[in-house]
This record gives sequence, structure tokens and C-alpha cells, in this order.
Amino acid sequence: MADFDRRQRVRNICILAHVDHGKTTLADHLISSCGSEVHPKQAGKVRYMDFLAEEQRRAITMKSSSISLRYRDHFINLIDSPGHMDFCSEVSTAARLSDGALVLVDAVEGVHIQTHAVLRQAWIEKLTPCLVLNKIDRLITELGLSELEAYNRLLRIVHEVNLIVSAYKSQKYLSDVDSLLSSAGGGGGDHEEPVEDDEDTFQPQKGNVAFVCALDGWGFRIGQFAEFWASRIPRLSRDALVRGLWGPRYYNPETKLIVNKRGIEGLNKPPPPMFVQFVLEPLWKAMKSKGSKIESIIKAFNLSVPARDLQNKDPKVVLHAVMARWLPLYDAVLSMVVDCMPDPVSAQAFRIARLLPNTEDASNRDEAIEEVKHVRKCVEVCDSSPAAPGVAFVSKMFAVSLKDIPDHRSGDEVGESDECFLAFARIFSGVFNVGQRVFVLSALYDPLKPESTTQKHLQEAELQSIYLMMGPKLKPVASAEAGNIVAIRGLGQHILKSATLSSTKSCPPFSSMAFQVAPTLRVAIEPSDPADMGALMKGLRLLNRADPFVEVTVSSRGEHVLAAAGEVHLERCVKDLKDRFAKVSLEVSPPLVSYKETIEGDDLDPLENMKVLSSNAVLDCIEKTTPNGRCVVRVRVMKLPDSLAKVLDESGELLGEIVEAKSGKRIRGVEGDDPVSVLKKRVMDAIESEIEHASKDIADKDRLEKYRSLWLRFLGRIWALGPGQVGPNVLLKPVISGGGGGDVGVLVRGSSHVSERLGFLGVAETNAPPVNQEAESLGSSIVSGFQLATAAGPLCDEPMWGLGFCVEAYVTQSDVLSEQIDQYGQVMMAVKEACRAAVLQRKPRLVEAMYYCELSAPVEELGSMFSVLSKRRAQVLKDEMQEGSALFSVQAYVPVSESFGFVDELRASTSGAASALLVLSHWETLPQDPFFVPKTEEEMEEFGDGSSVPPNMARRLIDTVRRRKGLPVEEKVVQHATKQRTRARKV
Repeated sequence: MADFDRRQRVRNICILAHVDHGKTTLADHLISSCGSEVHPKQAGKVRYMDFLAEEQRRAITMKSSSISLRYRDHFINLIDSPGHMDFCSEVSTAARLSDGALVLVDAVEGVHIQTHAVLRQAWIEKLTPCLVLNKIDRLITELGLSELEAYNRLLRIVHEVNLIVSAYKSQKYLSDVDSLLSSAGGGGGDHEEPVEDDEDTFQPQKGNVAFVCALDGWGFRIGQFAEFWASRIPRLSRDALVRGLWGPRYYNPETKLIVNKRGIEGLNKPPPPMFVQFVLEPLWKAMKSKGSKIESIIKAFNLSVPARDLQNKDPKVVLHAVMARWLPLYDAVLSMVVDCMPDPVSAQAFRIARLLPNTEDASNRDEAIEEVKHVRKCVEVCDSSPAAPGVAFVSKMFAVSLKDIPDHRSGDEVGESDECFLAFARIFSGVFNVGQRVFVLSALYDPLKPESTTQKHLQEAELQSIYLMMGPKLKPVASAEAGNIVAIRGLGQHILKSATLSSTKSCPPFSSMAFQVAPTLRVAIEPSDPADMGALMKGLRLLNRADPFVEVTVSSRGEHVLAAAGEVHLERCVKDLKDRFAKVSLEVSPPLVSYKETIEGDDLDPLENMKVLSSNAVLDCIEKTTPNGRCVVRVRVMKLPDSLAKVLDESGELLGEIVEAKSGKRIRGVEGDDPVSVLKKRVMDAIESEIEHASKDIADKDRLEKYRSLWLRFLGRIWALGPGQVGPNVLLKPVISGGGGGDVGVLVRGSSHVSERLGFLGVAETNAPPVNQEAESLGSSIVSGFQLATAAGPLCDEPMWGLGFCVEAYVTQSDVLSEQIDQYGQVMMAVKEACRAAVLQRKPRLVEAMYYCELSAPVEELGSMFSVLSKRRAQVLKDEMQEGSALFSVQAYVPVSESFGFVDELRASTSGAASALLVLSHWETLPQDPFFVPKTEEEMEEFGDGSSVPPNMARRLIDTVRRRKGLPVEEKVVQHATKQRTRARKV
């Protein structure tokens, strides 16, 4: 019972917000009020949780860091997380270990793009959120808003945040309904009816919304004002005031009652809303008070303000001291945390479906299944007894200098450098002790499979030390029980990014964390001195372990490639390599921008376009013959709808599990749903949207139904996906009919392997038995050729995107074994070359990645901002004035290739007045033809003859990539063929 009471007094929370909305400043004030680490006078200035030198220099948070606070009789584990999009992976690690989230929103700037991202992260991880509206003081000091204007602004922000969360609730409700209907159609069983929740998530009257000024250290919830006015208005109780202090509620001075808008219609002077009258008006008067008015506030609220603060000559300092005593920030925020956020026991019961999804196994190992269920039950109830199985999740590894380890002794640990790697972990069940041996489980581990098949996903390690994290400091502890967040030493050689720790082999691994973006910025790194290559490789290994989001690979040319989320993230990684991990001088290449290759979308009738891959006619195809003349390959290509290509591109993890049969991998964002049905639904939704779009061009219903049937046959003929078996390109098996190539040889029929795995095979046809053994043995060569072609397109060896190929291979039989063996490689290369030639024949186009850019700037700097955008080939989507502010908000798409140095140039052009945030949005096809040559009279009149036409943007990008890869480029070697002058010219 004592253990249960102790767990009830624990809260694990994280602070989430857009960049510069005040997360670290808020954390400073909470730390200063609950401990001695930060002096109250320095709160908001010292940035205690930003203890890295680079964080202090840039004044932004770059990593998630934890600290343990004590408030009244509660223990609060607080995690401060970054707000910059480049470090969104740190937000994911913080959210996984927390039970609740403080979502900060700037009262002046309002909801931004990263606010959407952190709300989605909290929703995915099933966190209980509370809303904190920060920088309330700026509404009066900077914007000069009246009380009613400020109320309307705050009301709009709360409504906007509630709309975002309501959208996620609606998606969950609709998916629950769809799964219920599909299971009912298939026979079904007992299912829980989905419940639609129409209630707003954030309601000040519920106590989960706080209004604060983190910089000055004051804040409140409406309950505090309700208590104050309840003691002064006899007929109104505290509960009645709490219900009336938000929304369209008014206080009728005649009847002394709280009424709606209709109840004040007959009054001579209608009162303002109660939030304005009883909250903002006293607050506004206090903010404008000076001298004797300050003293009246002190007497009215019986405040004890130090005389030293009252004697300060700066009236702002006096006002801040009074406000902090009247409405202490820590009390408003931490009381909200204690009242509205769950303890580990109730939180883990609510989050268990996300943390440990139910797993089903066809084997009859009943004893193993019971053990797994027991472990899952202990995690669900947060069992902290010593007899319970110990289960913890490590969300990231972080590096700490050995000199900062409290109990470090020289010779303790043999490592690759003077950096020690600690595990950032949350204990979900049992007790972990120093010196205990635990199992380290990877995401592919499956406790229900035989031990021989899962041994490579299981390691055993010893916990050398356990620390309580206090920001930059570490406090050693002998043991830690369920519900706590700790740092663990001794796992550096066993965990790369994240893992599950368990005292038993019967524990299933936790589900994978959801990341908002993927690392897209890539550079090649090499040491300035070739002799330092060993140090660089060691440093890259350490960096890969220390950063949860960085990717280190070796390219086909032998380059060491570092992939980061953005420019700021890349700069920090390179600095860490130079100063901490490799400690050598480095040469960093210009960014390696990724492109994709596709073909132009046909302007023909959609039905006729689909028939390209639905027949075996010799027309409209590329034909290649193997060198030995025994195989003829014919290839047709068609552009897939963008919606279908996007689904295949974004569902790589699902496809990897289904097509490649990765049994142990968890599905991101899917809680117990069948991955096949999830992906099948996504694909069918994409096809239906394409059919709906095509209905504008196909008026005849019979032709539209034929178009639909062609798509259903298409889904039943999928042989393979590429590149890498899970890409956005499709290989279809050929149509088997009486004509079209029988005189050439035996047709390689192929198989609907992927269609069968995805559940589409029954839609159109079933796999036929093989006719010719030699012909069918060449199927793997055709698939390999398709994979090679889609991995390196004909324009600049970049991956293809959104293309459908139909490959027909006709083979003549031979009894000579050596000819059959040589045939495999020749067919593979013939398929590759035929696919590349087919793309070149169908008007190839380059596809580039686009950032979504959100900018804000004052009106006088708009011209400079738009000038920078135009230089960067940006597409402006919307520009509008921010309500109640002098700033303009601009939304635009910026190509990734043009984004490097964009923020620096923008700040330089606008004297630092403009700010921008870039988030990877989508892939977009460049409309220019890279092989454009004027042919018609109008084109020649506009561009001149072919010799004088400069290369367009698409061609310039292609040539840039080809030069980087060492591919041949068509260009003039001599630009100006004038005679060389070796002597000075005398005039």
C-alpha cells in the first residue's frame, strides 16, 4: 500500500512548444522555486537546462534533458525538450518517457507549425496535455490590447488548439468505425463500440489551462481568481465562479447572478464577459500600477514583498516582484500538473496499447504466452514490487564527459574516448538495482519465437550505475523503482539508439517511437589529413550512438555520408565530431541533395493511359535483346497517380514487414491493427481518389467502370516494388494472351508475389502454375534488373519515383547448361537498360523535395523578404497580417536545393527582423523538359535556334548531380575561343 501511495505522488511530464515560446524560461522558474539550483533572480536568464555551450551560444534548446523536482509532497520528473524542427527527434524521446505534456503557446504569435507537430506527438504517445498560454504581459506592453481584445485573442488561441486535437480525435473515431465495420462484415465478434468525444480537450474551467508570463515569474488559473471573488461576493460559490469565468458568461449586477448573453439584454450598461471583468481588468490595473497603487495591491492581497524589492528605483522590478508574490508561476503550473496529469499507475494503464501492443502467435507455447501476458500486466499496473519483472525503455543514448560522472574512477571502463554513454530511460515495472544483470531487447525481438531464431536480437548487460538526472548534474542512487526516469551507465556497448531493458526473456519489446520527419540533409565528410581516417571512423560511430536522429552511411563511392535533419542539426553534429568524438580537422562537402526521376503525366484519356500496361501489343514499348540472342525483353512504363506513389513511399515500414516478412518489427502509429488491412485500405483510398479525379475526364459511366476494373486488375498483377523491395515503383507481371510475342519464345509469366502478400490477388486472378521451368527461373533476374533500374534512373542515377513497369521477357529454350547460367546476368542487364530506355522515351522529368516554409516579418521588411524568396525559387502560398500584431505571416514552398543558407540570407536582408521555419513537405515534379530543343516557329522565335538555348533549371540540376557523381556531362569545354595572351598588352 505504501508503494502505491508513493507512485501516486509521482508525475512524469515534458514541456513541448514551438521554438522561442518560452519552454526553458518556464523550466528555470519551476526549478528556482523547487530547489537551490537556480536563484529566483536568475530564473529565465541562466537557462539552466541548456547546459551545452552550443545551446547557450545559439540560445535554443538542442536536446531533451531531465530534472527531478519536489512540489509539496509530490515528485515531478520534468523533461525540457527542443522546439526547433531540426531536433524533433528529441521531442519523440521526451514524449515516450512522459505521462503528461505542458504545451506552451505564445499569446502574441499564436499557434505555429511546430505547435501542430508537438500536439500530434502527444496524441500519438497518449500523453495527457495541459495548455500554458505564455507571454500574457506582451498583450498589454507590446500590443496595447484592451481587456476585451486580449480576451478574444486568448479565446481564439484556445479554440484553435482544441480544433487541432479534435481533428486527431475524429481520425481515431473514423478509423475505429471502419475497423468495426470491416470486422463485422467478416463475421466479427465482441467489439467495443467507438465513442465520439465532442468535449473540448482544453477548458480553463477544468483547470488544464494556465495563463502565465514565464519571464517575469507569474501566472494563474481561473480557480485562483474564483477563490478570491467567492470570498467577496457572498451569493456566488467558488464552483459557480469557475464555471462562469470562461466563455459567454456575464455577471448581472442587479440580480447578483451569473447569466448568459440573453440575461443582460435589458441592462443600461451591459457588463463584459466575466473573464474580462473579474480576471483581466484587475490584472491590467495591476500591470499599469505605480507607487501608491502598488501598495494597495500588496495590502488587498496580504502579500509579503521584501522591502529591498520595493525600494528598487526601477518600477518594472517592483511590479515584477509584486506580481510574482501575488500570482506565483510555479504554484499555478505545478498545481495544474498535480491536479490534471495522471500518476504512473493510471497513465500506464491508459498508454499500454501504445507502449506494448498485443501480439498474437500461432504456436502452442501456452506457457510462453502466459509469461508474456504477465509481463504486460505488470507494465500496465506499474508494479513496483521487487518480485515484479523489471522492464524499462531506453529512448536515447547521450554522451557525458567522464569527468562529469560523480562516481567515476580511472580504469573503471575501457571505452573509445573520454566520453561515457548513459541511457535515458523510464522504468515501467519492477525495481532496477546497481550491479543487476538485465537483457537488452531490440525492436525485432519476439519472446514467443524459439530462442535460436531471436538470439541475435538479445544481449545481456550489467547496470554499472543508476543516476537521478538533475539537469547538468547526476545524482547516484542504489536502485530505482517503476514510474521513475533515470540515467543508466553500462549500456554503451549494447544499445545504438533505443532499446527495451528487461529482467526476463519473456518481455516483448516496446513499440518504435514515431518521428515527425526523416534526416534529409546529407554531406560527405573526410579528414583534412588522410592519416586521421581511423579517428574519423571512430568519431562517426560515437556520434551515431550519441544522437538519436543522425544517420551515418558509406556511399557507393566510398564516401562517409552524414545525414541530419537540417542545417542547425548538421552544424551541431560537425562541431561535436571536431571537438568531442573525432577531435580532428574535417572537410565537409556541399550538401548532397536527393532527387528522384519520373516521367511526364500523360494528357491523354486516363482509360487509354491505363491500357498501356494492360495489353501485350508491340507498340509503345522498348525492346532489348540479350547478347546471346536467346531472350527478348519488352518494357512499357506508365506514371502512377501521385496519391498512390505517396502512399507507397510513406508506407515503407509497413511494406517492409509485409513484403519482406519482417515478423518482429513494430508498426509506427498502429495499435494492434492488422498491417495488411491498414496498408490495403491506404492503397484503395488512393485508387478511389484517382478514380474520382478521372471521373471529370470520363463522363461515360461504362468507361468509368472499365477504368475501375483496370485498376483492380493492376492491383492483382503486382510482381515487385522498387527500389529496395519497398519503393514507390511497381513491377507488373505481363498479361497472358494468345498473341503478341509467342513466335519469339516462351513468355516469363512472373508471379503476383506482392499482390498476394497485400491481399489483392483475389481481386483479379490467381497465380498460374509455371509452364516452362527455365523461363520461370529467370523471374528473379527480371526483378533484379527492375530493382537496379529504379535505384538509378537514366537522368542522373537518382531513384525513380511513381512509375509502373510491365516487363515481358521471351526466352528460346536451350539444352546447354553454360548458356542457361550466362542467361541470368544478361537478362538482368537487358531489363535494366530497357527500363531506363523506356523512361527516356516517355518525356523524363526531375522530381525535387520541397520544404514548407513559415515566415514572419514586419511590414517594412516585406520587400526584402519577398526578394530573398524569389531568388530561391519559392512558391508563395499565402501572406496575411497576423491578427493583433504588426507582423506579416507568409507561407511558401522552398526547394530543398535552394534552402541552404536561406535563413542566414533572410536575416541579413531584413536586419534580423524576419524569421523562418522549414519543414519537409513533399516531392514536386519540375515541369521543364531537360532535353528541350526549339522545334516550332514560335519556340525558335522565343528561344532562338537550338545552339543558343541556355540549359533550363532541370538540366542545370541534372548536370550538377552528374558532375558530383563523376558521370559524363554534355558541356562546352572552351567557352571563349580567343587566342591566349602570354604578354602584357601595350596600348
